[in-house]
Amino acid sequence: MTYLIDAWLDRPHPYLRILHRETGEVCAVLEEEALNELQEQGDLDVNGLSSSEPLVLKELVRNLFLFCYARALRPAHELQHPIEI
Repeated sequence: MTYLIDAWLDRPHPYLRILHRETGEVCAVLEEEALNELQEQGDLDVNGLSSSEPLVLKELVRNLFLFCYARALRPAHELQHPIEI
């Protein structure tokens, strides 16, 4: 499968979406709280988002999916706004 990263990080309420390239289906959404957590952990390299290197982007998408799944498994009281996958 091929994915697209749709990221709007320089706005008042940033978000990042992972879209299925062929269907346009939204596969994952990371909003402000999750993006802040990723950046605090050092797991979101904003420069990586603008890379044209396929391996860099593949690794970034993989890490974003893993983060989403790990976050979805946390108890609800640990999150202010749980993310649905």
